[in-house]
Amino acid sequence: MPSPATRLSLFLLSAATLTFEINLTRLFSVAQFYHFAFMIVSLALLGFGASGTVLAVFPDLRRYPPDQSLGRAALACASSILGAYLLINHLPFDSFSIAWDRRQAAILALHYLALASPFFFSGMAVGVLLTTWPQQASQIYSVNLIGSALGCVVTLAAPLWLGGEGMVVLSSALAALAALLACPPKPLRRPAFWLAASVLLFFCAYDLSARVAGWPTLQLLDLRLSPYKSLSYALQYPGAELIYQRWNAFSRVDVVRSPGIRSLPGLSYRYLQPPPAEHGLLVDGGDVSPVIVSASDSAFTDYVPAAIAFQLRPNAEVLILEPRGGLDIVIALELGASRVTVVEANPLIVEAADHIYRHPKVIVITEADRSYLRRSRKHFDVIVLSLSTSYHPIRSGAYSLGEDYRYTVESLRDALARLNPGGLLVLTRWLQMPPSEELRAFALAVTALERNGADPAGRLVALRGYNTGTLLVKNGAFTHDELEVIRAFAAKRAFDLIYAPDIRPDETNRYNILAEPVYYQAFTALLEANPRAEWYARYPFDVTPPTDDRPFFGHFFKWSQAGQVWAEFGKTWQPFGGAGYFVLLALLVLAIVLAVGLILIPAMARRSASLPVPRRFAASVLIYFGLIGLAFLLVEIPLIQRFILFLGHPAFAVTAVLFTLLLFSGFGSQLSPRLPHRPALGILIALVLSLPWALPRVFALSLGLPFALRLGVTVLLLAPLGFLMGIPFPAGIRWLTGSGGGESRRPSESPLIPWVWAVNGATSVVSAVLAALLALSFGFSVVLVIGALCYTGAWITVTVGARFLRQ
Repeated sequence: MPSPATRLSLFLLSAATLTFEINLTRLFSVAQFYHFAFMIVSLALLGFGASGTVLAVFPDLRRYPPDQSLGRAALACASSILGAYLLINHLPFDSFSIAWDRRQAAILALHYLALASPFFFSGMAVGVLLTTWPQQASQIYSVNLIGSALGCVVTLAAPLWLGGEGMVVLSSALAALAALLACPPKPLRRPAFWLAASVLLFFCAYDLSARVAGWPTLQLLDLRLSPYKSLSYALQYPGAELIYQRWNAFSRVDVVRSPGIRSLPGLSYRYLQPPPAEHGLLVDGGDVSPVIVSASDSAFTDYVPAAIAFQLRPNAEVLILEPRGGLDIVIALELGASRVTVVEANPLIVEAADHIYRHPKVIVITEADRSYLRRSRKHFDVIVLSLSTSYHPIRSGAYSLGEDYRYTVESLRDALARLNPGGLLVLTRWLQMPPSEELRAFALAVTALERNGADPAGRLVALRGYNTGTLLVKNGAFTHDELEVIRAFAAKRAFDLIYAPDIRPDETNRYNILAEPVYYQAFTALLEANPRAEWYARYPFDVTPPTDDRPFFGHFFKWSQAGQVWAEFGKTWQPFGGAGYFVLLALLVLAIVLAVGLILIPAMARRSASLPVPRRFAASVLIYFGLIGLAFLLVEIPLIQRFILFLGHPAFAVTAVLFTLLLFSGFGSQLSPRLPHRPALGILIALVLSLPWALPRVFALSLGLPFALRLGVTVLLLAPLGFLMGIPFPAGIRWLTGSGGGESRRPSESPLIPWVWAVNGATSVVSAVLAALLALSFGFSVVLVIGALCYTGAWITVTVGARFLRQ
């Protein structure tokens, strides 16, 4: 039986591993781009799967004392955490040049190996313990899960004091401490081990103390950003200076002071005065948002498209959703708003641009905008949905995976419900060619109005400048006088009308002239299409309106574009040469190949060895563990994505969902010997199948609750699910070893345990990628149903496998 020291060591190692995994997603989002963070889950599971394969192929590794093996694995994990971080930081991968620079493929492969190594060693530790004490699998798996749950809490609380780099050091420190606890205090018998672990722990302790105290730290650990990130560009301008930088659990916010910052999206080219002095605010090193230095230099505000809303609604009560650097706040104040309510979820942004946010007429709500819209009972004359992202070419595919619950049909309906009669919703997006981004926003507004029972034809106006399009959605029909005001406003500032209730073809495409009035043609065709689904199907890009079940506003890809994407591969200055979506598909293929390899290698190694159980039963066992590996992630990942809406930010969703599922899975694992295997699986299947129906209804009722209560609702919703999800793995081990309360009559047998550990991890590698791509294409509900089907397959496999064992 594992000793208390062994269990504590495993607990800390599990916490270190998950802390490192979650923090890696943050580091990749800052140093590279969002889509690189997507690789981390598959990397972690690849490491776990590989550890099982190695243990299965090399059984001699299991002959060492388990505390010694655990200590060595924990020390190797601690060392590889720091080593992998230093490698990727000082040998960066360049996604922009991979199309013509073959070295980048080798660097990417090296990054894969390095980043998978901490998870490999952590997986080795768990695999050794499971193999040594298969009868205690429920306890070992429980400690692993509960320790991982602690890692979720650490990643939410610690970055504010330690930053992203410090979180790497903290992960290494926890693993080093686990190494020292695993082995009895006999340093004279293992001096090299104890010296290495002690030195590493001392280094980590010093670095963490320096970060908390504000002392200088090693520049070697400072995070290096891709040269293509906006922050890297901004700092290259002569005289540029970083004047603010802070981390919290879900972002890094920087402010750059530079004479080269000139970011006023949508500004008319007829504004001939010098632009105002600006600082640049960046979140995770990208998406520059202007921070106007002085309100005295604000004549430009009358030349941005959103100014028309304040001409139509003077002295307005205004709501601005996520204004980032505060440009829309300055516009509203300068154009006569009586009061401005600002909803900004990131407190670091409010702190970084405090001279704008602390204006006497500004009320700041630090909360997710969807929650505020559902909770508030106030109504406004103007609601501004701020443009908070930089221009991204839609063919890159790189930003497809970014959930954005601000731009869904349900979100626009929530915003429309907060408008006074005659109130205006203002939405601005970047112009793309052919029309896509602004066209999808128009489709969103049309669908939201129709679902409210309103006729969109009389309530929408769209206009464009040379790089942005702005949409006005009115709570009521536009009057003739209002439309004349809009025409005069647009003519003075050289904005082209795209759509208006009484628009004529000859008044489009006058100032920012295109070969054809493609925006007018697309907008009117969409509005008049019947049935609209057929029009969406024929359009060259996917511009169907996103929903809360499929909130991917940046996903425009259709397979009909494949030829053009490949023709442009290596010829466009975009990540992966513009073939970003195909990189995601390539990751899926790579995950499948790796998974098959990890599963087949032990089989090839066992060709000359006899199996300890009948072959058909062994096949059933492997299929069972493969299916529960697929199912776990196919349930976990869409739940995280769905709860981003409910909890307001990906970091909160990751922490709350993972913590609840892992903690209660640990409890379920601990109690699994007392629970019947197949009935528990049956209840789990029913619960997962109920989620697509239950979650939208629960969210609709409770999205407006305070955050603490929403957190409580999250735990109550997911605790039963987590408890049941913790049962299949240890129950499967008991089934395999013959200690399952009569379901098997075979004596305990452990040689297959490393193999099933490898199968479980390998199929999880596939499901991590598959879940994201399925959600992108079909929505979260479909992914959850597929997860339930995998659990159903596991239930069938247990039933059939028991018959094979009796034969």
